Amino acid sequence: MTIYNEKNEEELGKTAALYGAAAIKRAISQKGYARIILATGASQFSMLANLVKMDIPWDKVTMFHLDEYCDLPITHKASFRKYLQERFVDYTHPQRVYFIDGEGDAIENIKILTDALREEPIDVAFIGIGENGHIAFNDPPADFKTREAYILVNLNDDCKRQQVNEGWFRSIDEVPSRAISMTVYQIMQSKTIICTVPGIRKARAVKATLEAKDPTPLVPASILNHHKDCYLILDEDSASLISV
Repeated sequence: MTIYNEKNEEELGKTAALYGAAAIKRAISQKGYARIILATGASQFSMLANLVKMDIPWDKVTMFHLDEYCDLPITHKASFRKYLQERFVDYTHPQRVYFIDGEGDAIENIKILTDALREEPIDVAFIGIGENGHIAFNDPPADFKTREAYILVNLNDDCKRQQVNEGWFRSIDEVPSRAISMTVYQIMQSKTIICTVPGIRKARAVKATLEAKDPTPLVPASILNHHKDCYLILDEDSASLISV
């Protein structure tokens, strides 16, 4: 893992977008196209705002969606489909977009997504780390054993509180209890991972991630320490509890 500690969230977003764009363009130069995964949430605001400005031939890029709530309308402000449509797709118009549809038949949607995802490897995954140490919606204790691409998960209270704290919902009772999430295994199959983690609320999760001697389902993000090409990009707040 390569760690960058930027001064603030804006600089963090620029750095994440720069390295992510380089990996995308490298894939396109090597094979003529790129396949990427995008995360959502407040942690990705600056990264996405900078990524869409990069000089990338987006018509050669296929985008996959990392996770989505079950039974949440796309019109809801917390919908991750809405988030990605408004912050990425409307700006870049990729060659192909695979959204997770949490309103329909989840099992059928997972099958369609899995078939498309498994056609070829993912070149770049843009992800974050949750306040409880999750990656995607794989809350602790995360399932490290499954080899599925997407699974149905139950969201724990820590995860739900984060969604409320970020302003997506008014109360924890409004947060859906289930979601469709890309698995830890599938995320780790990506050739390059750009992990963008700003903010003081993420400091404990960052500390736990970096201090884990071995990957542990109790700190799902700890597995990123063992990816061969992972960039962990922090700001002063999220890095405030780490010793080095």
